[in-house]
Order: sequence, then structure tokens, then C-alpha cells
Amino acid sequence: MTAPNEPPRIASARPGMTAAIADATGLDEDILRELVHRFYTRVRADTMLGPIFAAQINDWAPHLDRMIAFWSSVALMTGRYHGRPVPAHTPLPLTAEHFERWLALFRETAHEICTPEGAALVIERAERIARSLQFAVTEARADAGTIPALR
Repeated sequence: MTAPNEPPRIASARPGMTAAIADATGLDEDILRELVHRFYTRVRADTMLGPIFAAQINDWAPHLDRMIAFWSSVALMTGRYHGRPVPAHTPLPLTAEHFERWLALFRETAHEICTPEGAALVIERAERIARSLQFAVTEARADAGTIPALR
């Protein structure tokens, strides 16, 4: 960890915020890398989730790098991720059970890798992300080809 007045070791668009989060949670790029790698090792071996990922990802190295950048942005507010996760997930054959399994594996991995404070942060963010993606997938299927009415 870095001292409060010292810039973080992590490349960040918001270095002060990133340093404060890192200090409060114990999270850093190395921990997030281990979290992502161990989590996706479990996902790939999982009988429910593994086949879905295997059908979509041929080269895991770029995907893992993208997920490390994603979690760096989500957990440490670094701004490293520049992707569009909703369009990538809406065509997939996902159900509520898939999201619950994903969260169960993520929670288990976070508790193993992170400090209690770090695990709480990434799990809270993962739960929010899963809800958003599940809603987007459900809406995309229900309203395929229609423009949603804004109320």
C-alpha cells in the first residue's frame, strides 16, 4: 500500500481516489489480478458456466486482461476499462440461475483473495453489476427490436 500523500502504484485517472480506496480495502492490481485469474479458473471448470464461456472465448489471455482492467476500474476507480459489457452479454443464453452461480463463485473467490474490506467492496460491486446485466439481458429478450418507452 502507499502512504496517504504518496501517489498509488496503480495507473489511475483518479490517483487520489484510487489511493484512498486501496488504503481502505487493501486492494491493488496484484490482488485484483489474482482474483480475476482464480475466479475465471473456477468459472471455466464450472458445469453451468464453463460451457457458456467456452463457446464465446477462444483466447483467454486478452479476456483476463480486459477483466483485470474492468475490476481495476470498478473497484479502484482507475478508469482503465473502456468496454461495453451489456451488448456483450445480451445475446448469451443466460438465466437468473447463471447470474446466481456467477455471484456464488465470485463471492467465494473474493473472500479467499481479498481482505474483508476488499471482499466487501468487490462483492457489493459484483452484485450490482449482476443485477444490471440480468436486467439488460431480460429486457433485450423481451423487447427485441422495439424501442423502450420512457416514462
